[in-house]
Amino acid sequence: MEKFAPLNLAPDELVAYTPEWTGERFEDGRPKVADDILDRMRAVTVTEAWGVLQGAGYRWQYEDNWLCTHPGETLVGRALTAMYMPRRPVMRTVMEEKGERAGCVGDQISWPIDMLTQRDVYVADVYGKVDQGAVMGDNLATAIYTNSGNGVVHDAALRDREGIQEIEGFASFARAWHPSYASPTIMLVGVNTPIRIGQATVMPGDVVLGKDDGVVFVPPHLAEKLVKTSELVQLRDTFGKGRLREGKYTPGQIDTRWTDDIERDFSGWLEDHIDELSVPREAIQEMLKERTW
Repeated sequence: MEKFAPLNLAPDELVAYTPEWTGERFEDGRPKVADDILDRMRAVTVTEAWGVLQGAGYRWQYEDNWLCTHPGETLVGRALTAMYMPRRPVMRTVMEEKGERAGCVGDQISWPIDMLTQRDVYVADVYGKVDQGAVMGDNLATAIYTNSGNGVVHDAALRDREGIQEIEGFASFARAWHPSYASPTIMLVGVNTPIRIGQATVMPGDVVLGKDDGVVFVPPHLAEKLVKTSELVQLRDTFGKGRLREGKYTPGQIDTRWTDDIERDFSGWLEDHIDELSVPREAIQEMLKERTW
């Protein structure tokens, strides 16, 4: 689909703004983090993600105070971004004409949905609008889930609560429920462009991690590092608690920097339990190769 709004990033522009990513990309220029990393990201906690990103200098990637449509479920996927603004009639008319020439069908709020691919997350900046802010009800939610297999992050309200909550696996994050309809009051000004979600800056292709305690937008080049860090923390925690229950080590030995002997014990424990742990076998094998004990 050709550009239909002035704030879209062309593929080469998106490449320029995400130079740290050296892996595969979609045709639209978005980084394409591997499915394996997305699968493993589901086990990462929001706290772990926040800590790794803070350490890497990315301070504004977390946003809280969400309504979660499916409490207790996790949302993970690659961001497809959309920016909305309050409606300005002539500007909206011009963009509708552009959209028609580009082959866009229906109202503007459906255009980003048509661009979604599997494992995308539709992330919409609707400037926190609640009354007349719902850019999605249960019909569009069904279309979104069909195209992406995922829910959404909408900085706005949602409508049709019962219908949306009936869609299994559609864990989504919004500001509120509201029965009103947004289309008459807003206009779409960009797709696959940088957007602001609360205090967070979101780029197309960011990995979205949404849980009950908030949503984190992970820069693609940090996704694998975050997953590996989280897995190592989880394994060390499991090992440490097990050894404490056995009485092999004292709390003082476990809750400080481990000695070389404990590190070697940990490596042996990984090898002995490689098929019993929550982390994939391949990930543990890679971890062991990188260890010096």
